[in-house]
Amino acid sequence: MKITVMTTDEQFITLEVDPDEPVENVKALLEVETKVRLQQQQLLFNGKEIKNADRLSSLGIKDGDLVIMASGPSRSYHLIAKSAPSDDLRLNADGSAVNPGAFQQQIRGDSNLMAQLLQNDPELAQAILGNDLNRLQTMLKERHQQKSELKRRQDEEIALMYADPFDVEAQRKIEAAIRQKGIDENWAAALEYNPEAFARVVMLYVDMEVNGVPLKAFVDSGAQSTIISKSCAERCGLLRLLDERYKGVAHGVGQSEILGRIHVAAIKIGKSFYHCSFIVLDSPNMEFLFGLDMLRKHQCVIDLKENVLRVGGGEDTVPFLQEKDIPSRFLDVDRYLNKESGSASETSVSKVKNDKELSGGQSSGATRGRTTQTPDFEAKVAKLTELGFGRDAVLQALQLFNGNEEQAAGYLFGG
Repeated sequence: MKITVMTTDEQFITLEVDPDEPVENVKALLEVETKVRLQQQQLLFNGKEIKNADRLSSLGIKDGDLVIMASGPSRSYHLIAKSAPSDDLRLNADGSAVNPGAFQQQIRGDSNLMAQLLQNDPELAQAILGNDLNRLQTMLKERHQQKSELKRRQDEEIALMYADPFDVEAQRKIEAAIRQKGIDENWAAALEYNPEAFARVVMLYVDMEVNGVPLKAFVDSGAQSTIISKSCAERCGLLRLLDERYKGVAHGVGQSEILGRIHVAAIKIGKSFYHCSFIVLDSPNMEFLFGLDMLRKHQCVIDLKENVLRVGGGEDTVPFLQEKDIPSRFLDVDRYLNKESGSASETSVSKVKNDKELSGGQSSGATRGRTTQTPDFEAKVAKLTELGFGRDAVLQALQLFNGNEEQAAGYLFGG
C-alpha cells in the first residue's frame, strides 16, 4: 500500500510499504528521503505518536492515509530520559537529575547511548564526560525546556492542520506560522550564503603616532570629529594646549564632559606627518578616535578589500590591525564602558552636542554607546526560546553578543 508522509517543512513524501511493516522500517526509509536520522524522527497518526515496534496495520493505517513526521534537536534528551531505570537516576520535573553524580556515571557506562549522544548532541555528551555537575544539570534543564517547547509547537501545528477553515483565530495562527516559516528559511539561507553576518565584526584600528607617542587609533567615519581622551592627551604632552573655551557636554552613553579643543598637533601615519585637531573628552574608555573631519581633510580611503587605510590620496598606506593586535580593553567595549557609567543605550553613533549655555564655543564629535537590555529585550528572548532553546542559554547568548538577536541565534544553533 501507499502512504503519504508530511514533514514539518510541508514536504510530501509518498512511500510504498507493506501493511505489516513495523514503524521503525518506515523511519529508515524516511531517513534516506529526508536525511533526518531515525532517532530524531517522531511519526504521528491522527495526532498521536506511533512507536517504532508498532505495525502499520495494527494502527489502522490504510492505503492513502497521511502520516506526519516531526523532528527536532531534543531527541537526544529523550534517549537519556528513558535510560534511567532506578530511583537514583530519575529526572526531576524541570529535567535535572535527582542524583546528578549517579546519573552521570550511568550514562557514561552505556557505550551505545554515549555514541548516539556524541553524534546527535556533542555539547551534552561533553558535559556528561566532564567534571562540572552544575553545568550538566543546567544543560539537562535546557534540553528539557527544548523538548517541551518543541512538543508544544508540534501540537499547535497538528491542531492547525485539523482546524476549522472558517475559524478566524485558527487562520490568524496559521498566518503567523507561515510568516515564521519564511523567517526561519531566510535565517537558514543566511547561514548558508552569508555566515559572516553572524560573526562579531572587529572595528577598524591602525597604528599612529601623536606628537611622537605611538597609539592604536580607532578609525570611525561615522564620528563627526576626531577625539582624544584627557589621559591620552596628557601622555602625548598636548594637555598644555587645551583651549577650555570649547567646553561642552557629549551625549551618548550617559554624558561625557568636553574639556575643550586642541587646535593643531602633528600625527604620524605611515611615514608621513599630518596636521590634526582634536576634541578632548573626559572619557577613559577611548584613547583616540580618528573621525570624519580629519579623514576628509587628508583625503583618506578606507580600503576594505586590501584591508588598509590610504592617506593623502594614497601617498601613505597603513594596514588595519588584526584582532590579536588590538588591546583587549578596546575589544571588550561593553565591560569597559560599564566601569565608566551605569547608563545604557543601544549600540549607536551619537553626535557630540555642545552645551552652549556653559560656553559660547562651537565643537562637535562622536561617542559610542554600549548594548544592554533594551525595551525589546524580552521580545528577543521570547523569539529565541520559541525556536526551542532554554531561557538561560538565550540570555547567555544575547549577553555574549551584546543583544544582537541574529548573532545569538547563530551561536545557539551552532552549539
